[in-house]
Amino acid sequence: MYVVPKGTKDVLPSESYKWRYIENAVKKTAALFSLKEIRTPSFEHTELFLRGVGGTTDIVNKEMYTFNDKSGRSITLKPEGTAGVARSVIENSLCGGALPLKMFYISPVFRYERPQAGRLREHHQFGVEIYGADTAECDVEVMLIVKTFFDGLGLKNIVARINSIGCRECRPKYNKALVEYYSDKTDGLCGDCRQRIDKNPLRLLDCKNPECKRLSPPKITDYLCDDCAVRFAAVKRLLSELDIAYEEDANIVRGLDYYTGIVFEFVDKRIGAQSTVCGGGRYNALAEELGGAKTPAVGFGIGLERLLLTLEADGLLDGVEDNKPAVYLAPVGEGASVRCMSLVKRLRDAGVSAETDILGRSLKAQMKYADKIGCKYTAVIGGDEMADNIYVLKNMTTHAVSRVADAELEKFFEKEENKII
Repeated sequence: MYVVPKGTKDVLPSESYKWRYIENAVKKTAALFSLKEIRTPSFEHTELFLRGVGGTTDIVNKEMYTFNDKSGRSITLKPEGTAGVARSVIENSLCGGALPLKMFYISPVFRYERPQAGRLREHHQFGVEIYGADTAECDVEVMLIVKTFFDGLGLKNIVARINSIGCRECRPKYNKALVEYYSDKTDGLCGDCRQRIDKNPLRLLDCKNPECKRLSPPKITDYLCDDCAVRFAAVKRLLSELDIAYEEDANIVRGLDYYTGIVFEFVDKRIGAQSTVCGGGRYNALAEELGGAKTPAVGFGIGLERLLLTLEADGLLDGVEDNKPAVYLAPVGEGASVRCMSLVKRLRDAGVSAETDILGRSLKAQMKYADKIGCKYTAVIGGDEMADNIYVLKNMTTHAVSRVADAELEKFFEKEENKII
């Protein structure tokens, strides 16, 4: 017997409605903020991620699914969404139109890492990318999208954590300060962090090892240049004015090298150690790094598996139900099956979800099936019903019955009290 590969998961019919619920919330939020959908390939040339994500990140060093195709080209399943969108923006000259360019996507991403709650080797992200605006207002707009999305889902215990990781002008000074701080503490660092000191000191702050996290390195906000400090202050002021709760967290650097300036996370500790439900920030240098024109950009990614855990922990999916048929028509006797198939087609053409028997079951078995799939109404169609062209519809919840003429069948389900939402 075959089983799914480690770190992957089937979304079964009994669970998929929860995903549709979240995806519909994504599309509703996207419409509110005039975000247009973009879809990029599931795999790209490996060089895109080496240049965009960064050669010193865990994603590139440890987690990418990389292989040579039949022509010997190095191909990588996308480990995150932003680099592919940046490539598409450059390749298709998307910033040549009206700015800002506001986009969203729902996409699978692939990372070879230890499977854990809310994070699989194939997981899914809702992401937003905004190009062409380098202002505090745009930074806050992106965080407002996140908050609006979470509010729409009913999440009340998510808090924003923000930081600034500086720019090309001030970050080198901070990196030097980090090297000086850690230089006499290498014995207490994990193997990865001992390498990061020389390759990318900022990654030291992103380490999850408890021994590394117990240290208290200098804060980057003490090394920001004037422009970065002013921007950080403006973002905090706007967040306060818009009544968006936030906390400053000097250890947020994000795990991708393309970030500069403002970075943020939205967290919920109740789902365990993996508390980050959303992560994002600004990446003004990414387009230029990938060979395009210098273009300011900011965005975020939300892991849908982790979000699903959060919604379930809050009981916010308890009232969400899968689509259920409005009516089940049970054929009994000669010719009834054809009549039921015809009626079901009529109802479906009118936008009414309807079912009938296609297995040749007894009436008792049909009624059990109708009950299992949650039909609101049932009707038995036999010789008398076909002769009189009148059907007796039974409400499966109230047990009330309605006699409905054949010509009035579609209109019966147009009534508000009989609709299935």
